[in-house]
Amino acid sequence: MGKRKKTKTVYEIMHMERITATISDTGEAQILDTDFMPYDLYFDDEACDIDDYMNNLVNFYHWCASRVLSLDRKYAKDILNSIGVAQAVTDKDRAMISLSYHCVSLTDVFWVRKSGETVTFAELNLYDNPLNEAIVELSLKGRQMTVTNRELAPDLSTRGCFPKAWIRGEKGFRLLKDGDADVVKKELLASRICQCFDIPQVIYRPYIYQGEVVTESEIISSKEYSLVSKMTFDIYACNHDLDTITVCTQLDPVNYYGMNILDYLTGNTDRHPENWGFLIDNRTNRYLSLYPLMDFNQCFQAYDTLEGAVCQTVFPRRMTQREAAVEAVQKIGLRQIREMDLSEFGDMEKEAEMFQMRMNELK
Repeated sequence: MGKRKKTKTVYEIMHMERITATISDTGEAQILDTDFMPYDLYFDDEACDIDDYMNNLVNFYHWCASRVLSLDRKYAKDILNSIGVAQAVTDKDRAMISLSYHCVSLTDVFWVRKSGETVTFAELNLYDNPLNEAIVELSLKGRQMTVTNRELAPDLSTRGCFPKAWIRGEKGFRLLKDGDADVVKKELLASRICQCFDIPQVIYRPYIYQGEVVTESEIISSKEYSLVSKMTFDIYACNHDLDTITVCTQLDPVNYYGMNILDYLTGNTDRHPENWGFLIDNRTNRYLSLYPLMDFNQCFQAYDTLEGAVCQTVFPRRMTQREAAVEAVQKIGLRQIREMDLSEFGDMEKEAEMFQMRMNELK
């Protein structure tokens, strides 16, 4: 008997209920709606040789892999076992994990289904449905919607990060972040500093979780608005002959320059291109502005000198955080709305002194 011919699998890339593109597991791709493609997914739909087909597949698997949810260790093991993957080593391994729950995400409204499936965004999206409804291949019923990455990095995630969990409440999702007592203390202090300035930002508040203080913040993505990181936008910009920093300064100067001011004042050395970016209107898939400034759990680093660290948000220019902040004040002003109460620094006397020195530098 001859070998049975393998059935081709075709995936549909979805934007809410809209099919934007298709790709087979042999690499043939078709773009159906260019305006609603993911910002960081590129297909050659005129591919004519094996190299082009393979590039399409590599791009697809990489995009899927970037959408792996941060899950608790037991949940992760259930998924790995269900799809026959002992460890998530390659992009394809991680893509298979993401595809097992249709690549749903809490940052945007893209997802994936196999051709012929009748499942809808209304049935799967995480804003309205618990994760276990999205994982149709697994019978994981009755789990509370608490998605956490504690101890998970060796299994699924390619990015290191502090323990965090999305908790669904009556008013939607809240993000709880831990680390250790010092990290939590500094993020809360940095948030109080930022609230003294009229610059769009996520507010961090203390929250008691299992007897310990963690930080709590509200989700800023929704079915109406998505988030696209600066790193993701760089791919889009490259494919559309745009310069990301130019777009930032023209589209939303207050948010862009304000970010450089606040990062300098709080000593935030972790403003890498995956924790800032663009707010997207899901009705059009077009960028509206930068999204509110977030993530302050690595503040007061390189805080022993007035210059601070190298500023990461002005690349390819090379500037210190002080230089970037001085430039920002020249562009938009300081935008201070009230004085910071230095007593809130508590026993962080050296940090209070440096904060005041940096404030004087910008004034």
